[in-house]
Amino acid sequence: MNIFKRIYCRTFQHVLKFAIPFLPYRQPELLKDYDGLIEVLRGNSFKNVLLVTDKSIKEIGLTGELESKLKGAGFKLFIYDKTVANPTSQNVEEGLKIFKDNGCQVLIAFGGGSSMDCAKAIGARVARPNKTLSQMKGILKVRKSLPLLIAVPTTAGTGSETTIASVITDSETRHKYAINDFPLIPKYALLEAKLTTGLPPKLTATTGMDALTHAVEAYIGKSTTKETRKNSIDAIKLIFDNLLVAYHNGNDLTARANMLKASYLAGLAFTKSYVGYVHAVAHSLGGKYNIPHGEANAILLPIVLKKYGKKIYKKLLKLCKAVGLCDKGCSKEVASKIFIEKIEAMNKEMGIDKRIPAIDEGDIKELARTAEKEANPLYPVPVLWTAKQLEKIYEEAKNG
Repeated sequence: MNIFKRIYCRTFQHVLKFAIPFLPYRQPELLKDYDGLIEVLRGNSFKNVLLVTDKSIKEIGLTGELESKLKGAGFKLFIYDKTVANPTSQNVEEGLKIFKDNGCQVLIAFGGGSSMDCAKAIGARVARPNKTLSQMKGILKVRKSLPLLIAVPTTAGTGSETTIASVITDSETRHKYAINDFPLIPKYALLEAKLTTGLPPKLTATTGMDALTHAVEAYIGKSTTKETRKNSIDAIKLIFDNLLVAYHNGNDLTARANMLKASYLAGLAFTKSYVGYVHAVAHSLGGKYNIPHGEANAILLPIVLKKYGKKIYKKLLKLCKAVGLCDKGCSKEVASKIFIEKIEAMNKEMGIDKRIPAIDEGDIKELARTAEKEANPLYPVPVLWTAKQLEKIYEEAKNG
């Protein structure tokens, strides 16, 4: 990267880091149960509710208890259940129509990150009816309050219940982009472990590795704070201690609850400290090939950590010690190797591949340009890379 662009990127990131204490970050208020959710709605005199979810969650009955309680309490409930794995602009417009046509006042995002991203984007369109989604991509383009948004995650990975982001795929171009603004943070969140017990092992694995990626990228970046470093460490330790347990025994409510907590903490960390090239590359692959985000992150994380090399040795040493993987006498290089090998071992035990064969060689230049455009200057990565350097990440991900 040329010196002028490097200076621009680092200056941009430094300004954002300096601004963190002055920006309107907030944590969603945690609800204990559905009764608490209903009390919130009653307290605001709301009547019409839009539940945003996906077809599989609806069909297996996960939304049943909440639907019953809302209807029993006298609320008019409308449901949008066509959200796809990488939510599209079409999903958002379909959900928006239901919201408007029925005079809804509340959005409940019920599901994984896709449902939450879709609900956030619907809220953004309600708040900004004269702006298209693409006009709101980037940073601070919403700037108006959304309808009341409540998040009920059914996966422990995205941390979307804490974040300022909504990631949407354009239905026509397949370009994947993020809308980032503070009004997108849900006002309330309900972390209910029993909702995650029905997750298939593979989804448990990939969503868990998504949370790990959030925590690791937030920690190794250049815009950390004391709070985000602590949240990252706590999240990583919880994931290392509980993900394999939840993978092998999906009905272990303690492991499930700890994974939800880890996802929440990792979300708090990366909301302020951002992510890095793992996410930029994963987003491009999700947009182009519809590869699940958590799966892409799981495969890419050790690849990117190795490529960062010595630049992250010191931080990986601190992480390694903090989560109990090595002792005080361990060198930076050895600690880094131990930490990355731990990630690779978890991937292997959970049946996550080492490569992404769906990547087409002919697409790599375009994909790398897309990732570079997303990451620079926003993401405070340990090492700045050009699109040309990012091409090597795609090549390694494809070939293993």
